[in-house]
Amino acid sequence: MTNKDLPEWMKIIIERFDKIDKTLERMNRVKKCFDGDILLDNHDMCQLLGVTKRTVARYRQKKLLPYYTYDNGRVYYKASEVEQFMIKKGKL
Repeated sequence: MTNKDLPEWMKIIIERFDKIDKTLERMNRVKKCFDGDILLDNHDMCQLLGVTKRTVARYRQKKLLPYYTYDNGRVYYKASEVEQFMIKKGKL
């Protein structure tokens, strides 16, 4: 590695640290509680159910999946209600 390559490597390392920072920030948000229950967001739901954002939105529209919105307009789901939903759908 030459001194010429150092700025490029530093850029790559900083980008990776930024990505890790965003992931950790996201994980901390998930730990927020509502009535003693862990809250999940749309991204968590998509990963957990193995579906797209649009499918999760359809579940909400059909009132199959209870959800909560807050001042920031973001949608959250209670982990206990998601578990019941997954049991009904045969995913647990």
